[in-house]
Amino acid sequence: MVITLVIDTFGATNNGTTVTCMRTASFLKKYGHEVRIIAYVPEEHDDLSDYRILSVPRIHIPIFDKLILDNGMVLAKGNLKEIAEFIQGSDVVHLLLPFHLESQVRKVAKVMQIPVTSAFHCQPENVSYNIHMGHVKPVSSLIYALFRRWCYRYTRHVHTPSEMMADQMRLHHYKNIIHPISNGISPIFRPLPVEKEERFKDKFVILMVGRFSGEKRQDLLFKAIGHSKYNDKIQLVLCGQGPLRKKYEKLSKKYLKNPCFFEFHRQKELLKLINQCDLYVHASDAESEAISCIEAFACGIVPVISDSPISATNSFSLDDRCLFKAGKYRSLQERIEYFYEHPEEKRKLSEKYVEYGKGFALDKCVHLLEEMFEQAILDDKEDRKLHRSYFTNASERRKLRKVAKEIGIENPDIYKESVR
Repeated sequence: MVITLVIDTFGATNNGTTVTCMRTASFLKKYGHEVRIIAYVPEEHDDLSDYRILSVPRIHIPIFDKLILDNGMVLAKGNLKEIAEFIQGSDVVHLLLPFHLESQVRKVAKVMQIPVTSAFHCQPENVSYNIHMGHVKPVSSLIYALFRRWCYRYTRHVHTPSEMMADQMRLHHYKNIIHPISNGISPIFRPLPVEKEERFKDKFVILMVGRFSGEKRQDLLFKAIGHSKYNDKIQLVLCGQGPLRKKYEKLSKKYLKNPCFFEFHRQKELLKLINQCDLYVHASDAESEAISCIEAFACGIVPVISDSPISATNSFSLDDRCLFKAGKYRSLQERIEYFYEHPEEKRKLSEKYVEYGKGFALDKCVHLLEEMFEQAILDDKEDRKLHRSYFTNASERRKLRKVAKEIGIENPDIYKESVR
């Protein structure tokens, strides 16, 4: 297949969705597909010579620009004629986010009769927590509704990384065919005999990987360790970047006897770090999957996970002792102290998690994604055979005719009969 992936930024490992897209693209190429990318490519990026890329400009948004950048994201837009020329010959176009660039490409693809699928990677709570309204449910519900209106009502097949997110989509009235497929992890994540660095010697090392933003709740770790009777024995490592970095540096000084290490690692360095750790904590209130947690337990590091109902990560718990009460640092403290005091129990769970982690191999997940693409192509052929379109109302038809005119297509086949 010729598969075009559309994402606002590609090439730099600065956020989870981009990392997922880059890994997926790599494996799709490995399986013989031609992979094209439409994205903004930052100045500092990985080697992209293997990909055919349409690099588009980013959008600057007053007031919110810094917040978006601090979260490792940008928003982008393209030229419709350039997009049309680039996607010509694609078997399927896959949209990874629900923003302006993806909307542009979707309309062009629909006019050109190229099947379009989408992915639900941006959890609405990622937005609501960043505007300090994460616990206001109507705000998150509004964002779900906006995402549905902007993007997801126009694509029949939607990939989501977890069953929890599929349930949330249905709860918020999404009528799509939803494909819950893990984003998968690289095969390099496995137990390795790594000796602890000098800075970790004689320390119980706790790791958490994720953006420094409100929904990730790293603040709970500082309080849990700070109130622990083993505070002086624990070394906390936080990997990531984000707008709350300075706040967390202050919390580290306030609560921890051993100052926290704030780091950012590429894959190979992260693998080495994980294998030196004693416990992985995922404290997030909202999470669509948390690949970082899977990477950790695939290496045999036992996780302690928030039981938040809007975090898919809690489904990775193989034991009740691996869960703590969402938002409650005392509960997290109890779990940390339990595993500190019971190394043999931790070792037994570690063995179980290594086996469990094998089920998240990236190649298996990409094969399931291939099946989704194939089904979307078949459904699109059937729609065109019956002269019908997936969700095309009068307003959408007007927009599509305008796009068709701009890219030079006369009398486009825009069917009035709509199917859901």
